[in-house]
Amino acid sequence: MSPSLIAACIWAVVASVAAMLPQRTHWPAAFLLIACGIPLIGWVTYQNGPYWGMIVLAAGVSILRWPVIYLIRWLRRQPERPE
Repeated sequence: MSPSLIAACIWAVVASVAAMLPQRTHWPAAFLLIACGIPLIGWVTYQNGPYWGMIVLAAGVSILRWPVIYLIRWLRRQPERPE
């Protein structure tokens, strides 16, 4: 197993542990996990190819689904048009 996939598995374990912490720590932990996860996805893709990169991306989105849901809601919001 490549070092990038080992790091991705460790990231998933840390994300699972962060989910078990009190709720007030969820968002700071999510921001930290996102900041670490984006370069990790690039590293996995570089070492193992795009299929593994997509698998790791899907795993990350399934773990951090609420930040993704809020991002989609924010992107769907229509800007107000001045009349």
